[in-house]
Amino acid sequence: MLGPEKLPRVVSEVGRWVGRARAMARQFREQLEEEVQLEEARKAQRNAPPPPPEPPPDTTHRDPPYQATGADPTATRATQAGGADERRT
Repeated sequence: MLGPEKLPRVVSEVGRWVGRARAMARQFREQLEEEVQLEEARKAQRNAPPPPPEPPPDTTHRDPPYQATGADPTATRATQAGGADERRT
């Protein structure tokens, strides 16, 4: 039997082992839950419908606005940039 002088040390040692066992069980459970979540995410990804195909590029030719209006593109750029009007005297 355990005497009064050994009992506190034995109880302390048992408590330490129980704490270690609980920590290991908690770690195992968390790891298992993480693996289950990862597997569920993989299954969901495999079962997800494929993304819609991208539309083909627009190959229609459109004239720039200055060609449609007949305006001089260099004059338009100079005016937009704040350039001087060459017709001034």
